[in-house]
Amino acid sequence: MKMKKYLVRPGHRASLDHVDPDDASLVKDKDYAVKRFLALQTRLAELQELLYATHETKILIVLQGMDTAGKDGVIRHVVASFNPQGTRVESFKQPTEEELDHDFLWRVHRKVPGNGEVVVFNRSHYEDVLVVRVHDLVPKNIWKQRYGQIQEFERMLADNGTLILKFFLHITKDEQRKRLQKRLEDRTKRWKFKKGDLTERKLWKEYQRAYEDALSKTSTQWAPWHIVPANHKWYRDYVVASILVDAIERLRLKYPKTDVSGIVVK
Repeated sequence: MKMKKYLVRPGHRASLDHVDPDDASLVKDKDYAVKRFLALQTRLAELQELLYATHETKILIVLQGMDTAGKDGVIRHVVASFNPQGTRVESFKQPTEEELDHDFLWRVHRKVPGNGEVVVFNRSHYEDVLVVRVHDLVPKNIWKQRYGQIQEFERMLADNGTLILKFFLHITKDEQRKRLQKRLEDRTKRWKFKKGDLTERKLWKEYQRAYEDALSKTSTQWAPWHIVPANHKWYRDYVVASILVDAIERLRLKYPKTDVSGIVVK
């Protein structure tokens, strides 16, 4: 599949410099991508109905990226293709006192999908090898061992019937500047802006290094990462939807057999 160019191959080093956030090379032009995306939305809806009907497999979608990278946009445009009845979006804020009393994956495990369900993590357990590292919130020996713990956690989910797909939405620092400025200038989006966004922006290089390590150490056969060029929102959505459709189709889901012989609706 052509989308494999964005796959972080297990066992290989991820390099954000080698993926151009402006890349749109897999389509002829924007019009083609938008038209194809509409067809992908329809197909995603069909596949989710199959997933819900079979009630055996579950899907976990992990979205990560710098501020303004487009996590909410993917949810609005791609994930919106799914029936809300079988879909949840979860996000993980600063841990509560109860959550801090447990291992870092405790609160995450409680939110994973059940049979027939699609769950989207808008930020995720990966914050515990990103934010905590960049801001030195826990010792290095603690966050370093979490890569292996995440691998084993995701393997356990996969072994129990969870399809896991992880997307890093890749934008440039200049594109982030433009998007933050638009938030300030648009009264309807100004509420999204936080002064803390500027603090995090100053740590851009540190986050890039932390992401490269996380992507490199946790992209596996059972839970692969894709680095998605995200400067162009229309291309970002097309890529994510394409990868989702291909992965779910490979599950070869079929509607459950039912015996309706002799039944007549009067």
